[in-house]
Parts: sequence; structure tokens; C-alpha cells
Amino acid sequence: MKITINDHRKIFAIQEEFSTAFPYLKLEFLSKPHEPSGKPGGKLITSKSKTLGECRTIHNKGEITITPNMTIIDLEERFEDVYGLGVQVFCKLGKTWEEISTTKKFTLEAQNHAGKLLDNKVI
Repeated sequence: MKITINDHRKIFAIQEEFSTAFPYLKLEFLSKPHEPSGKPGGKLITSKSKTLGECRTIHNKGEITITPNMTIIDLEERFEDVYGLGVQVFCKLGKTWEEISTTKKFTLEAQNHAGKLLDNKVI
């Protein structure tokens, strides 16, 4: 999957594209890129109608290629390094979304599958 990145795209559009490919994962945008320690650099952006231009530090435009075998950490780093966007991946657990912190080395496909298994076991 390729997602077009430019200053005019809305956050919700990127999230919808990502969720179509990975229904048990959610891509959230942060107000700042990650800190050098790897910790999230800012709060989650709650206004999904914001444009990417309003929340990034590097204003390159282009396409980000996201593949099932890409790790979560690689995805987050690519958004940050190339486009100046802080993003964080969450996994569905029943009716809630949990931040992924200990399994960032998992591929998107593996984490999505784990979310599906967990979702089916939650009462």
C-alpha cells in the first residue's frame, strides 16, 4: 500500500487508508515527533480534521510505502525521518485500543493478526 503525504492531506484520510489494510491496528498522530529515547514526543492529536502540514516538522511530499512485513518501529521511524510526523500504532483489544510498546519489533501483519486473535477472545 502507498499513502500519499503532503501538507493538505487530513489526518483522518491517512488513518482510514491504514485501517483498511490493517483493521486491528490504528495509526495515531502525535503533536511532536518522538524523543531521541524513542518515547512519544507529544500528545495524541484529537482533531482528525487537521492537515498533515499542521502537525509536521519536515514538509516533504511523496508516498510512503507500507508493507505487511514492515515492523511497527520501522513504520514509525519512516513517518518521522522522511516526513517529520510523529505517529504511534495501537492494537484493538475488544472495544479499546492499546498502545503498542513492547511489540514494536513485530511486523504490521503479525501485530494485526495478534489483534484479531485477541479481539475474538475478548468477552
